[in-house]
Amino acid sequence: MGSRRSPLKSAVPSNIVSPVRRCSRTACGRPAVATLTYVYADSTAVLGPLATYAEPHCYDLCAEHSERLTAPRGWEVVRLTDGSAPARPSGDDLEALANAVREAARPQERAAGGGGNGARGADPTESGRRGHLRVLRSPEP
Repeated sequence: MGSRRSPLKSAVPSNIVSPVRRCSRTACGRPAVATLTYVYADSTAVLGPLATYAEPHCYDLCAEHSERLTAPRGWEVVRLTDGSAPARPSGDDLEALANAVREAARPQERAAGGGGNGARGADPTESGRRGHLRVLRSPEP
């Protein structure tokens, strides 16, 4: 008895080549982590999480190529996140954090002068304040 596999079935290419989808960039064999789609009417490149299915007009990209992606002049790149990865802090977030740390490390010149806190009342745990940020003392046991 011969093989049950028909010759027609083996001649038809399968869309499933590998269980891991690869980057669409030439000569890159890394696993894909994102899908790139172009919206020509809006001059927009949309980079999002890896699509469930490989589509003919979408491009799968590895982590390196998705991070380095640039669009043609006049186009906008929209990066969608799936929410599973932690959001990277922006430059503004890092600058605000650095400024808060610098301010907390400065000697409290205003505390000696007694300026400005009369209306709020003194909080015994608060050692300094700037805008909405406060420096708190450690509670004593």
